[in-house]
Amino acid sequence: MRKLRTAVVGCGKVGHLHAAALQSLPESELVAACSRSPARAGAFAQKYGVAAFTDVAEMIRQARVEAICLCTPHPEHVGPTLTAARLGVHVLVEKPLASSLADCDAMLAAAREHHTILGTVCQRRFYPPCQRIHQAIQAGKLGRPILGTATMLGWRDEAYYKSDAWRGQWATEGGGVLVNQAPHQLDLMIWYFGEIAEVFGYWANQNHPYIEVEDTAVAVIRFKSGALGSLVLSNSQNPAINARVAVHGSNGVSAGVQTDGGVMFVPGVSAITEAPYNDLWTVPGEEGSLPVWKAADAELFQRVNPMEYFHRLQIQDFLQAIMEQRPPAITGEDGRRTVELFTAVYRANRDRKAIPFPLSPE
Repeated sequence: MRKLRTAVVGCGKVGHLHAAALQSLPESELVAACSRSPARAGAFAQKYGVAAFTDVAEMIRQARVEAICLCTPHPEHVGPTLTAARLGVHVLVEKPLASSLADCDAMLAAAREHHTILGTVCQRRFYPPCQRIHQAIQAGKLGRPILGTATMLGWRDEAYYKSDAWRGQWATEGGGVLVNQAPHQLDLMIWYFGEIAEVFGYWANQNHPYIEVEDTAVAVIRFKSGALGSLVLSNSQNPAINARVAVHGSNGVSAGVQTDGGVMFVPGVSAITEAPYNDLWTVPGEEGSLPVWKAADAELFQRVNPMEYFHRLQIQDFLQAIMEQRPPAITGEDGRRTVELFTAVYRANRDRKAIPFPLSPE
């Protein structure tokens, strides 16, 4: 099998998950790492036995890179993506795709113009309990999805925000719980329910006076299908409780997943403490499957490193998509939809009115 020459751009905490995956995949030859900090790039590169760079274009040319995993802070996603696209290099971007719609549109336009593949990381789509819900929807087991809920009741303390200088500020993080912690749940809602028609919502900073951005957000969604949804998202519960998504169908059947339980993990700092599992399932004839699935999902999480394993599954799909010249499982357009959703919540709070879709950059 031919290996793609790969690199990591952004040598912080989550970059190590990508590097570990890229080193283990048969489709990848990890050859380089890039950071604006020479010291950080050097230390990262030494750990993985690759070349260190501080300039993306120089790295691509000298190391003959074909695909990169982009792990910089959110507002810094656009620059490396545009550089890579102009040089014919494919880019998988850590969530969210960007912190603004303008950046998303520039990235998507560059990928189209230069015929490169752009994807965004939403590895929870690869969790077995999340896939079960999508498969049940596709099979018509819930009839038509008519009501959805996404809840995230997490905790981030002051030490977390001080762990990286870019955290907690509008200019350097791009937002708070909506932009950094909740994109996985927002992505699942869109994956399950489809295109959005309208959003109304509020955000607030309830108990984190040392940051600028929001720690809490609520919203209601009207989907184009006629389904309704709600979001309750927070970093203000100490200790953290859980994150979950539920889907209720037109035939009265419901399915849900706890995507995260207990302490919300931080790459390079803490581990996933609880395996995700289906916590709601009323499909006729399948009600008794919950304990069987929960046991199987727990066994999988105990057998693998779950923080790296699901990243690896998505990165592998992305590399295979390049080789097969097909869209990846989660595209740049999918990533834009999540940015569009959290942008609508910000605008609704500002304008005190429902925001119709589609949204354009302001």
